[in-house]
Amino acid sequence: MAGDKKTTTKKLKFKTNEYVVYPAHGVGKIVDIEEQEIAGASLELYVIDFDKEKMRLRVPTSKSEAVGMRKLSEKVLVEQALKVLKGRARVKRTMWSRRAQEYEAKINSGDLILVAEVVRDLYRSERQPEQSYSERQLYEAALDRMAREIAAVNKYDEASAISEIETVLENSSSRAAKDPETTDEAEKAA
Repeated sequence: MAGDKKTTTKKLKFKTNEYVVYPAHGVGKIVDIEEQEIAGASLELYVIDFDKEKMRLRVPTSKSEAVGMRKLSEKVLVEQALKVLKGRARVKRTMWSRRAQEYEAKINSGDLILVAEVVRDLYRSERQPEQSYSERQLYEAALDRMAREIAAVNKYDEASAISEIETVLENSSSRAAKDPETTDEAEKAA
């Protein structure tokens, strides 16, 4: 039993100045690894800055894996996420409050593919009806999370990442609009 505990509390090896993904907040930069004494116990902490939110988070190094903190995605995963955007939106026929909770959970999962699904499902082109305020908020949160990770992985600015995502979405939605047979078949399957 004691041997099992050691494997579950194994530290992830993050370094200072490395970008990481914290599920509830997105991409942040480790600015320091410090030691603090809390309640008589000495703790080693990752100090993570989230510039956009003007927030600093301290995560115990031993708990980083348990909270889902991870390294940035590989370029292959980024390409997979962009392919997800090209797919057909899958909107369940459940109450909005239930779907909103599911979208929120996907956004806060820290999984780039799940975030891409939310972006794809909530995207509206100019030809489609307006989104409600809550839909727009969730869409923007997912788009922001996805763009920040893509920008960090590809080492360019967030505006370029948003532009790339929106280009993929626009091209895939115009393709679906031009081909009504695929739209009808997908709706029958749903």
